[in-house]
Amino acid sequence: MTPRLTIIVATDARNGIGIRNTLPWHLPEDLAHFKRTTSGHPIIMGRKTFESIGRPLPQRRNIVITRNPGWRHDGVESAPSLAAAAAMVGDAEAFIIGGAEIYAAAQDLTQRLIVTEIQHSFDCDAFFPTRDARQWQEISRETHHSEANGFDYAFVVYQRLAPELSVASS
Repeated sequence: MTPRLTIIVATDARNGIGIRNTLPWHLPEDLAHFKRTTSGHPIIMGRKTFESIGRPLPQRRNIVITRNPGWRHDGVESAPSLAAAAAMVGDAEAFIIGGAEIYAAAQDLTQRLIVTEIQHSFDCDAFFPTRDARQWQEISRETHHSEANGFDYAFVVYQRLAPELSVASS
C-alpha cells in the first residue's frame, strides 16, 4: 500500500509560511479552503505545527511527527518520522500540513501540491522550500481578491510530472 501524500500550504510572495509558529496573515477564505479540502482525510504535521494549532482538528485523523517517544496528546497519534506517519495511513490520501521541516522532507514523496499563493509579502521566519518548476505542472488556479486584506491570492494545484517528462523539459 502506497500512501497518496498531498502537501497543502499557504505561502506569501516570498514563500513565507509563518512567523514565531503562527500564520502572519488572517485569511478566512484560506482557512475555509483548508477545512473543505482536508476534512475526512488524515493530516500529518510536525509537533510545533500541532502546538501552534493547539488542538486536534475535527473530522480528520491527526498524526504528529515528533522525535520525543513520550509525547502524547488526546485525539492525536504520533509518529517518529514522516515515513512512519505515511505508513500509518496505508493507501489513503493524506495531507501534509506543515511546518517547514516537514514540508522539506515531504517534497520528494508527494504527487500533488495545493498552494494558496498570497500576492503580498509578510514578515516571516519560516519558508516553504523552493519548488522545482521542471518537476511540477500547474493543473488548476482559482484567483481571488481579499477586500478585507487588500491583496490578491490564488488556490493553485500542482501535479508532479512523470520523471521522463520532467527530464525531457530540462
